[in-house]
Amino acid sequence: MPTKTPSGPRCAALVGPYLSGKTTLLESLLFTTGAIPRKGSVKDGNTVGDGSPAARARKTSVEVSAASTTFMGEAWTFLDLPGSIEFANEVRTALMVADAAIVVCEPVPERALMLAPLFKFLDDHAIPHLVFINKIDGAGPRVREVMEALQAVSTRPLVLRQVPFGEGDTISGYVDLVSERAYQYQPGRPSKLIALPAAAADQEKEARQGLIEKLADFDDKLLEQLLEDSIPSKDQIYAQLTKTLGDDRLVPVLLGAAERDYGVRRLLKALRHEVPEASVAAARVGLGEAGEPTAQVFKTVYAAHTGKQSLVRVWKGPIADGATLSDGSASARVGGMARLVGQQQTKVAKAETGEVLSFSRLEGIATGATLSPSGKAPAGLKAWPAAPAPLIAQAIAAANRADDVKLSGALKRLVEEDPSLHVEHSPDTNELLLWGQGEMHLAVALDCLKTQYNLAVIGHPPQVPYKETIRKAITQHARHKRQSGGHGQFADVKVEIKPLPRGGGFGFEEKIVGGAIPRNFIPAVEEGVREYLKRGPLGFPVVDAHVTLFDGQFHDVDSSDMAFKTAGGLAMREGMPKCDPVLLEPICKVDISVPTEYTSKVQRIISTRRGQILGFDAKDGWPGWDQVGAYLPQSEMGDLIIELRSATMGVGSFTWAFDHLTELTGKLADRVTAAAQEKEHKQVAS
Repeated sequence: MPTKTPSGPRCAALVGPYLSGKTTLLESLLFTTGAIPRKGSVKDGNTVGDGSPAARARKTSVEVSAASTTFMGEAWTFLDLPGSIEFANEVRTALMVADAAIVVCEPVPERALMLAPLFKFLDDHAIPHLVFINKIDGAGPRVREVMEALQAVSTRPLVLRQVPFGEGDTISGYVDLVSERAYQYQPGRPSKLIALPAAAADQEKEARQGLIEKLADFDDKLLEQLLEDSIPSKDQIYAQLTKTLGDDRLVPVLLGAAERDYGVRRLLKALRHEVPEASVAAARVGLGEAGEPTAQVFKTVYAAHTGKQSLVRVWKGPIADGATLSDGSASARVGGMARLVGQQQTKVAKAETGEVLSFSRLEGIATGATLSPSGKAPAGLKAWPAAPAPLIAQAIAAANRADDVKLSGALKRLVEEDPSLHVEHSPDTNELLLWGQGEMHLAVALDCLKTQYNLAVIGHPPQVPYKETIRKAITQHARHKRQSGGHGQFADVKVEIKPLPRGGGFGFEEKIVGGAIPRNFIPAVEEGVREYLKRGPLGFPVVDAHVTLFDGQFHDVDSSDMAFKTAGGLAMREGMPKCDPVLLEPICKVDISVPTEYTSKVQRIISTRRGQILGFDAKDGWPGWDQVGAYLPQSEMGDLIIELRSATMGVGSFTWAFDHLTELTGKLADRVTAAAQEKEHKQVAS
């Protein structure tokens, strides 16, 4: 490779599907660069990445892990990111501050589809990225097949940087297509330079020609040389690789096996020479080189002993420890800075341009905030990616009612750490709902409440907010009379109860004439009616009904607001069962996004869940993807995301919103009302 001017601190993110080996690759990178004396393993739970209790217990990444090191005199921070789609928000926010992404995948063509959403995000935000095909030492498909599968899910052209060689299915080394040198893998050591094997010569020549032809698509001079059968210099090829990677126009593909340190040093050299400086990433997010010191928060963590920690990328330094920074709405004094190697922290006094550090005690500062001494946002600053909409919920409550306030505070911090979590109180079911991106996402959040906040929490599937209405109009007379010494209670009302069109809500009016009921008692009647409607004859809130108070009687001494409120409720309790009550089920409008090959599966899923397919069309901006629209009962949506991901290799997703209520009758309605009555009986008994 050509000589290189030293770069400032840079940041690369390790991304890819679950089990692709990102955390193992991080261990190898840190070991190769001397940041750690020996490698840990995911199996043994002693890796630098996956340092939290939740990650260790599940043996998989559930949050971003940062580790800083140096290679050939240059500073690097590697961000190990979760592979599960349920933690996509962690991935997206970290990618926003990275200079480049290393997309780690296995040499399995069938799993290439899992990278489609990731490639889409990288290209939408013009984030330079290269691919590292991991686990290349095992028997499996040819690299050509893997490349074809990867290209099918990438809108950017992929170009192979190496070709492997070996005997049979065993790969023992590679040929670098730019330098045309052959290297033999040596476990735990740098690869050994050897003579180019004769068996690999033809493959190397063909692959190198393909590399140059793809580069020539972006460089007129290279194209002219190709047309004139002139061989470009190695320096030309390296320069064009660096330019096309930095512009996110071409995706280099390298090979290796992180567990055995194969290809890792070559990966580091490619990063060192070809990944752009931090200033390029700063410009990508809308920050110029001029101006005051600036940093951006991409992750917030509440640690048990150190309090709030904010992971930041320093876009422009220096920033001294103790400096006061602002995002324009809140200001905070930095209470300490640290360079990270997983859970290990090394204090620093000053943050330089390009560094990734932990800033302590930035109270009031949220993830995504751009910080500077003045707090003035740069004119071209781009919007921070919005957290994905919630897909699955669990109703939660503190096991000890005395911990309710403590639970509220803990949930607030959880959402600050992970904005893809969402907490709400359901006014329909009176439940506290914790929303997330999947089963594991919610399980990790609940584990955090237990381990970090010492909170025992009870969780269960949320209730479906059924309603009920009526299909028949009636008139009802009710009298409340009680005599118990002194003033008694007396109220007499006559009401008409009738249904309203769907979506009509509730209406109340009075048509009292001749002073049959004094006007000051009429609001009490309405209050009694409304109170009853919170739970109708089937056990659910009543909607789309209209009540008219048209007659009644009163007593000069014994009538009161309370008496007329009671009479209003009594009229409803006696009249509503005669109105042909019917259960109403909430129906949601759902838009499901999947690769086209899975569209028929999605249609079957909708049908088996009592859904109504509204149609499907190509998804805008997603080549090879469809968007299926449907109406789906809310009762069928609880585990929809689980089945959808299972059927689509984890890439399917959906958005949803409540649309309307529809009548539910038959055995299913009977089961719903029976369950509601049983729950009421248990509550009364307790």
